[in-house]
Amino acid sequence: MSFFANLVKRFTNSAYTAAGTGRRTRSWYAPQSSPNTALSGDLSQLINRSRAAIRNDPWASSGLEKLVSNVIGRGITPKSLVDNDGLREDLQTLFQQWSDESDADGLLSFTGQQSLITRSMFEGGECFVRLRPRRPEDGLSVPLQLQILESEYVPVSYNQKLSNGNVIKAGIEFNAIGKRVAYHMHREHPAEFAFDSSRLVRIEAENVLHIFEALRPGQLRGQPLLTQVLVRLYHLDKFDDATLLRQEVANLFTGFIKKPSPEQEPIDPLTGKPFEYDANGAPMVAMEPGTMQELAPGEEVEFNNPPGTSADYPNFMKQQLMAIAAGIGMPFELLSGDMAGVSDRALRLIINEFRRRIQQIQHNQIIFQFCRPVWNRWLDMAVLNGSIAIADYQRNQRSYRRVKWIAHGWPYMHPVQDMQAQKMAVRSGFKSRSEVVSELGFDSEQIDEEIAADNRRSDELELKYDSDARDAMIAEPPVQSESEENQDETDGLQ
Repeated sequence: MSFFANLVKRFTNSAYTAAGTGRRTRSWYAPQSSPNTALSGDLSQLINRSRAAIRNDPWASSGLEKLVSNVIGRGITPKSLVDNDGLREDLQTLFQQWSDESDADGLLSFTGQQSLITRSMFEGGECFVRLRPRRPEDGLSVPLQLQILESEYVPVSYNQKLSNGNVIKAGIEFNAIGKRVAYHMHREHPAEFAFDSSRLVRIEAENVLHIFEALRPGQLRGQPLLTQVLVRLYHLDKFDDATLLRQEVANLFTGFIKKPSPEQEPIDPLTGKPFEYDANGAPMVAMEPGTMQELAPGEEVEFNNPPGTSADYPNFMKQQLMAIAAGIGMPFELLSGDMAGVSDRALRLIINEFRRRIQQIQHNQIIFQFCRPVWNRWLDMAVLNGSIAIADYQRNQRSYRRVKWIAHGWPYMHPVQDMQAQKMAVRSGFKSRSEVVSELGFDSEQIDEEIAADNRRSDELELKYDSDARDAMIAEPPVQSESEENQDETDGLQ
């Protein structure tokens, strides 16, 4: 090796400690890999172990359920942004009616499918949804249904070059410019008893939605949420189970009577009868509350003393659960339910940080990859079927497709102060009233219609409520000062 090469190597090793090959990093295995070679070879095993952990490990199952409930809640619903008021109302009514018919299996509503898709994405790393057109005679409000398929339906090991120039990578077919054109799917789940691995069906990409979170540019398949913590979950579950068993043994209060060899048949001084012996020839002496057992001369009692739970067991479990919570992107306090030592102010920071992660998943995966294309295809099918009449739909397709997706609202941390802040933001022009209602997870038009209906009914019945601000301004509650707010936080969770 030349002097210049040696100098470069020496400089490189000294510049970055993590890239060195010395004693501390000699056993560090870090192979070079692409976004897909690193995942494709291990994906099936990762999925199987992830599903096993969720089936059997309470922490894995609880973490998954809490993530799904926070991402979806009661559902992510559309609000059409069409300018025509009548058409917008018709679209909202039709979609609400179709939501109850959207499931090809007939088990879930559209929002229920969102929950199942999100769960499948977390558990298996990804989820596939087939857009299934239906016949007009099927009697649906819009002839379209959605079929949810697990990750295993698209074989990750299927790679092939086709005669037309297309290439299949991890079960996904790409054309010459790298566009997804088809998915090659099994007809049934590979784990079914009557599975035939030779029967693959080519489904056009326009009829398949692939929902997953890409962690690297160019990544083709999704990675299970529990990937980084599967080993920790596995060993922690074994450790906790062994500790539980040890504690169970420790609670078995057992005593042994030691005595010299008897010269005659021994008598139980408690009952005055000969001792009863078990199958191994050992005498059985019962213990009852308040018993004073008299022993024969030369006899003595010895009790077992099995090891109990170590003193640092709670701290050890907490540390491991903190690592697991960090690995799945959830606060430790929410995963474990342990709020000890957490102040109100600290809890607010924790929840706000968690909400940012949830909103990221909502907008990047559930809305963009699932809800948006479903709305577009649903609207196309509704117009073609005559379920909705839009004369110039083909010419102005983009304007009619405009929609805002409203996720579930977050409860206020401090209802009075937070509501006052929202009111001040609206009055100052920093935020619209419709946006405030959307943040609560509702539709402002629907709220206005309900308020108008309430006012009409109260007028007809000659009722007056202080919630009706049409006649007089209602006295506002005083804004809480900073010192009072700090006092509230002091009185909160400690």
